[in-house]
Amino acid sequence: MSGAPARAQRPAFYALGGGRLGDLVTLLHPPYTAWHLSYFALGAAAAPHVHADRVAWGLAAFALAVGVAAHALDERHDRPLRTALGDRTLAVLATVTLLAALAIGVAGAIVVTPWLAPLVLLGSAFVPAYNLELVSGRVHGDTWFALGWGAFPAFTGYFVNAERIALPGLLVAAGAFALSVAQRRLSAPARELRRRTVEVSGERVCSDGSREPLTLACMLAPLDGALAALSIALVLGAAGLLAARL
Repeated sequence: MSGAPARAQRPAFYALGGGRLGDLVTLLHPPYTAWHLSYFALGAAAAPHVHADRVAWGLAAFALAVGVAAHALDERHDRPLRTALGDRTLAVLATVTLLAALAIGVAGAIVVTPWLAPLVLLGSAFVPAYNLELVSGRVHGDTWFALGWGAFPAFTGYFVNAERIALPGLLVAAGAFALSVAQRRLSAPARELRRRTVEVSGERVCSDGSREPLTLACMLAPLDGALAALSIALVLGAAGLLAARL
């Protein structure tokens, strides 16, 4: 069965386009940023005592580091979102927001506990190492993604509130790691279909003998739908647990 060229797709299901403002919003990867901020909130909710101010500042730091800096570096590195934002603009965004996140972390290490310092330094180094694929890309890939964007914010959320390492925090971090692996298993094929596929051909033969043509849209729908639903579920779940604890 001959396939027709696939219609050009947006680089992500949440990509807006439509000028500079749309590019800026798209750059933030809103569903994924909210998803990974939820890990911090889940870690915080597992702590024996939840400090509202620490949660707020921690969410702000991760929003700056993950939501802006990491994504700006990623876009500058190989333009996965195909935005019109210039390299200089992306570099300034990444530098300013990463420094702001670092400042929040340093303040936390001074006010809360100096044991936060290693986490602050580790997180600040991981952002450019991962998104710019430094050290020959060794700090990149599914496992590093799950560690850096899943387990790390969840563990940090717990530690900044509990000020100790304990089983609840480790379990939440492990759960965030597993969820991040699941996210990659869905998002990786979706990215391949959206950004690298120029033609889809073939058909699905059902048990009753009917045939359905394979299209890019039908292949993307379950992947994008699952990712969107999971991002909403994580945010609502984390918000509910925090509301119960605060």
